[in-house]
Amino acid sequence: MCFSAEASLAGGAVISAIGIATLTKAEKPAQKLFAGIPLLFGLQQFAEGVLWTTLKSGKYDALQNITTYIFLITALVVWPVMIPLSMWLMEEVKRRKKILIGLLITGGALSLFYAFCLIAYNVAPQIQSFHIQYIDDFPVIPVRIAFIFYVVSTIAPLFVSSVRRMWLFGVLITVSYIVTAIFFSQYLTSVWCFFAALISISIYWILRGSRSKAKTSQ
Repeated sequence: MCFSAEASLAGGAVISAIGIATLTKAEKPAQKLFAGIPLLFGLQQFAEGVLWTTLKSGKYDALQNITTYIFLITALVVWPVMIPLSMWLMEEVKRRKKILIGLLITGGALSLFYAFCLIAYNVAPQIQSFHIQYIDDFPVIPVRIAFIFYVVSTIAPLFVSSVRRMWLFGVLITVSYIVTAIFFSQYLTSVWCFFAALISISIYWILRGSRSKAKTSQ
């Protein structure tokens, strides 16, 4: 999380525990990747908690570097692919699957772009006003363009999906992004991941609803 080391570590532990429970709700192999999202968010928040600790201590530079890249690789490289791919795996409507393929290709291209940036340019995390800000020297204009497609590839699949209740998950993620962009623009990566991690708990509810629907139709 983005407010303190203690909150990040505690939040990461709680969200990870819920993530493990969520995995048990995935009855079909196609649901496994989607069910794993809360667990991955929990581990990401735990990594940022460790990063908080290293930044406050001023020591453990190697650990600080590792946790910085764990957090950013998850946020910038993994999510643009994981979200559309998990929706595509669960989708049963052919027309929607075709749209999701397009979003998956977009997400894959973004992942490669951000991976290149993380390798070729510098990133320095620092604590400011109870948040972690990731300061980088990525090329400004390409990053601004890429971020538009990032939002599309990580949010649009949730509305394309025909899975029951998925649209509500999409609405919550969209609202969290708007709130973050307005009030925490300098700390967008950290704060949005915090909100998204909390919202990902609803995946348990989505999969439980899908399970109930399947039993009813039998």
